[in-house]
Amino acid sequence: MTGVKFLATADWQLGMTAHFLPAEARDRYRQARIDAIRRIGEIAAAEGAQFVVVAGDVFESNQLDRTVVARALTAMGEMPVPVWLLPGNHDPLDAGSIYLSEEFERQRPGNVHVFTEPGLLEVADGVDVVAAPWFSKAPLSDLVNDAIAGVDPDATRVRIVVGHGADWTADSGDLKSVKVADVEAAAAAGRIDFCVLGDHHSRRQVAAHTWYPGTPEVTRHREQDPGHVLVVELGDGDPVVTTHDVGQWAFDVVEAELSSRADVDDLDARLTALPHPERRAVKLRLTGTLSLQDKARLDLRLEHHGNLFGSIEHWDRHTDVAVLPADGEVGDLGLTGWAKDAVDELAEAGRTEGAGGQAARDALGLLYRLSGGAA
Repeated sequence: MTGVKFLATADWQLGMTAHFLPAEARDRYRQARIDAIRRIGEIAAAEGAQFVVVAGDVFESNQLDRTVVARALTAMGEMPVPVWLLPGNHDPLDAGSIYLSEEFERQRPGNVHVFTEPGLLEVADGVDVVAAPWFSKAPLSDLVNDAIAGVDPDATRVRIVVGHGADWTADSGDLKSVKVADVEAAAAAGRIDFCVLGDHHSRRQVAAHTWYPGTPEVTRHREQDPGHVLVVELGDGDPVVTTHDVGQWAFDVVEAELSSRADVDDLDARLTALPHPERRAVKLRLTGTLSLQDKARLDLRLEHHGNLFGSIEHWDRHTDVAVLPADGEVGDLGLTGWAKDAVDELAEAGRTEGAGGQAARDALGLLYRLSGGAA
């Protein structure tokens, strides 16, 4: 069998808009996804890869600003090897497909190719891809194994499956999901040699011959292992898969239980220690009870970090920090008359549950900061 080395990647989702990021960070994040293409090209050159396959969802959708497509194709054109793109569920080959547009074809560099038909296609000398493109957002069957079904064993050629979709589990009952056991049976029978799948955004080996490369740039906070590209070597013997890091951004979930100033300072130190804050989006899961002074200190430190990070925000469904004024804190504000009466009412309301109690606690914290109590 002819040996081959290639790069496997997926889920570029170019043009993705991260709505939780502020506008300035959003622009940098979109550019980072384009920059990842160039880093993949550099790895292909350094590793001596013969080609690159992108296993679906190259673009965020089929309706994108023309500048996204132009910049993406320019970056792909700089790659020193052929690049093969598979339409996925985000960018299927439907009537409005980006891949079928005159604009795409006019700007497409000569080294960029699209899998427009399922089944076998020669991509290098002695090397075939078994392609499984999506033609709609809701296929009715397992497209990957449908494409493999017509492939007979051929010991003289390398067969690489490139598909897209979640791996099937008995619990899901999703007929369009990829039945990895059937893929592995085809490998055992000598009909295919390797399978690259997109859709799962974290790097994951699901079987001996089947891998998800994951997205080269993180897209969600729940992803476990994004930011990679795979170098795959096939020949006699088992596949050899090597991971290269390409991601620049990180999405973090930071959890903390806060009950004292020391806890607030510890959280502050943890955030300060995170590298490259300008390329990080942080969701906070905070619980506990703080005094007015400690809550005001927390707000000040988070405001500081908010100026540094790409994004830092409370994960509302998982955040519940109560404010319970310590003895004398309300009196220390030095308020009299109707202002003191209003603060007393807020303090009382802040001891209750629900949205009203939270609003009262927030108001107390803001008043404490404005009065200079957080200095």
